[in-house]
Amino acid sequence: MAADHARFDRGSALTAAGLVGAACFALVLGTHPAAAAPRFVSCGGAAMLGAALLNCSHLAPTKPAQLCNFSWSLLQVGNVPQVVSGSFLLPPGANNAQVYQGAGYVAALASPVILCQDQN
Repeated sequence: MAADHARFDRGSALTAAGLVGAACFALVLGTHPAAAAPRFVSCGGAAMLGAALLNCSHLAPTKPAQLCNFSWSLLQVGNVPQVVSGSFLLPPGANNAQVYQGAGYVAALASPVILCQDQN
């Protein structure tokens, strides 16, 4: 009798028609590619010889300034991982602007993630 309260009888909630419907829905979701937003910022970073550097350029001088956030997973001396993050404002026409510099890093564990939007 104590086991009766733990037993749930859902019946045939997951029928063949339900599975086919779910599969069709998943297929529709997977076949429509997301529209890529135009890129106005290009960034590149490296971590070596005890330092890390992240540079960015504004690719469209006629577009407004870009407010960007970054996150970067780096490996410190002694094999200690650390995630650094920050924000920066990239004005139109900026070329190879240094947006992050740090010391004590021997390698990058992942590529930096940079998200930008118009300042407006």
